Amino acid sequence: MLLLTVCVTASSMFSANAQQSSPYPKVTGYVAILNPIGSWSKQGFADNFSKVYTIGFPFGINILKSEHFGVSFELVPSIRIENGISKVNSVLFHPGAMFRFSHGFTFIARAAFETSGRFGFTPVVNQILLKGKNINLYAAVPVPFRFGNGQPASLGAGLQVGVGF
Repeated sequence: MLLLTVCVTASSMFSANAQQSSPYPKVTGYVAILNPIGSWSKQGFADNFSKVYTIGFPFGINILKSEHFGVSFELVPSIRIENGISKVNSVLFHPGAMFRFSHGFTFIARAAFETSGRFGFTPVVNQILLKGKNINLYAAVPVPFRFGNGQPASLGAGLQVGVGF
């Protein structure tokens, strides 16, 4: 009985030490503002500043598996302003795989599913600008490729600025 107690105690001590030495998996969150710059399709270039203005508000959760890899689940409600009328244009579900590199640089490969009926994928380049103890300021450049809903395929670009916590 004494041997069993010693073994169980030693086992729990070693597993507690192993859990404390690795901070992963780790869950983080973020909130941001996304300003689409424009998009290109067979109909030409359409900017986001002439007749219509759209702004997005991405927020999400990242599950970091290691220092170099994680998965991200993002939602982006978008507001469209046209002729003085503003409305929620669509909500984007944007899951993706995160490949984290040194110096705060991250590449995110996202799938894209919009409530407007469009779908596709979005490569994102992300860079931490200011790193704090519990909060980071970052900038990202998403490059959305979209298809479907009776519209021509398109390629876009945007600028996202946010806070990670």
